[in-house]
Amino acid sequence: MASPQSPTLGYIIVYVVDVAKSVDFYSAAFGYTVRRLDCSHRWGELESGPTTIAFTPLHQRETEGRTGAVRTAEEEKGGARGPVEVCFDYADVDAAYERAVEKGAVPVSAPEVKEWGQKVGYVKDIDGNVVRLGSHVAEPRRL
Repeated sequence: MASPQSPTLGYIIVYVVDVAKSVDFYSAAFGYTVRRLDCSHRWGELESGPTTIAFTPLHQRETEGRTGAVRTAEEEKGGARGPVEVCFDYADVDAAYERAVEKGAVPVSAPEVKEWGQKVGYVKDIDGNVVRLGSHVAEPRRL
């Protein structure tokens, strides 16, 4: 009997205040090429390999069933929406961190080597979302 195929991660969607501004910011700060920004400015995408980084307005959250009414996390949980962390791999984490800050990212913590061997730095984007800039960590060999 064949096993079902694993799904492919298609999108990481970041909810933002201004889609066009965020697309420009991510392109400048993190080095991505803009794939698409629709004419309504309610959807933008970056060229980012097999998984697309997409942006949509903050108010455009998961819709409710048949009515299409927008339900926000605040309404569902009685509190603020949980933070999102976007992670990008770079060969030169220090240069990536410096570039991001130069282009308007808010520094959170400078790159440092973690106990698991990855060099990692953190910034916040223009909407306050946490962005991790890290070196690639190879998977351990399986025996």
